Amino acid sequence: MSIQSGDKIPSINLTTMGDGPTPITTDEIFSGKKVVLFAVPGAFTPTCSEAHLPGFVVNADKIKAKGVDTIACISVNDAFVMGAWGKAQNASEILMLADGNADFAEAIGLTMDGSKFGMGTRSQRYAMIVDDGVVSHLAVEEGGLDVSSAESILAAL
Repeated sequence: MSIQSGDKIPSINLTTMGDGPTPITTDEIFSGKKVVLFAVPGAFTPTCSEAHLPGFVVNADKIKAKGVDTIACISVNDAFVMGAWGKAQNASEILMLADGNADFAEAIGLTMDGSKFGMGTRSQRYAMIVDDGVVSHLAVEEGGLDVSSAESILAAL
């Protein structure tokens, strides 16, 4: 069963890119903060690179003006890939999170099988609003990019 509104974010270790791969926990990311987290199936993939991440980059100021402390993008990629993708997309306002082994995606029940594309286990495309570690809004895509777009999350804030 997947995570729902009202559920607490599980304690998981993730990685971000600083001067090198840097461990970060979900507790560090979410505790005491209002966070918009969105997930993509893969960095540098078409919809993710052409629409999903760019929407959050363009709307970062508007989202933060609604009281959001952190906007984070997570994918089942390594920290090097997420760091390079963030730089390529000018995503300096976005916390780029690597869920390299899909531990977070599995813990919240939002994995997908990308084997037919040679991608293995990946995260579904979704976005959530998290208040002090508790999910207050969850939007999981059925296909395409609609309910988890930056514009849809901005409207939900």
